[in-house]
Amino acid sequence: MIFLTRISISILLLFNLASVVFGQSKTVLIAYYSKDGHTAKMAQSVYKGASEVEGVHVLITPIDSVSTELLLSADAIILGSPVYNANVAPEMQAFINSWPFENAPLKDKLGAAFVTSGGTSAGEELVQLNMLHSMMIFGMLVAGGPEWTQPFGASSFSSESPFDNEEYESLYLQKGEKLGKRIAELVLKID
Repeated sequence: MIFLTRISISILLLFNLASVVFGQSKTVLIAYYSKDGHTAKMAQSVYKGASEVEGVHVLITPIDSVSTELLLSADAIILGSPVYNANVAPEMQAFINSWPFENAPLKDKLGAAFVTSGGTSAGEELVQLNMLHSMMIFGMLVAGGPEWTQPFGASSFSSESPFDNEEYESLYLQKGEKLGKRIAELVLKID
């Protein structure tokens, strides 16, 4: 798993630039905010799924380590946020609000979303859609998961019984893997 520091981001930007020049691969950026570790765990499952696809570099990092250069160098951006009172976490919204807008530098990049929630019907689909809507404002192309059971991305529940056990957690993490794999496969199809 790749966790990024400022130095490794600079090295990866150079590597990504070389890859683009020589036409070798695409980059998927998984950027997330996690307060209690649930969203970080889901981000790791998204990373695992995306990493299964050959020809794709997958980077995973908390949003506070994402520079504008890294954001702009990614071909696909997958965002992860916990649900806060049926809303995107304020830290994630501030991150999205910081994206460059003028001249549409994110236009035609692929976007996707995943969320973690304390329980069912706590706003997980609203938050996924809010992040996807924001991406669309920036001109990005958005995609959900590969199945009807996850049309807006991937989500998990951490506190509500009976969904707070290992069996359900495994199911949620599999959905994260499927989302990551789908986005990595789709980004290879985009010129």
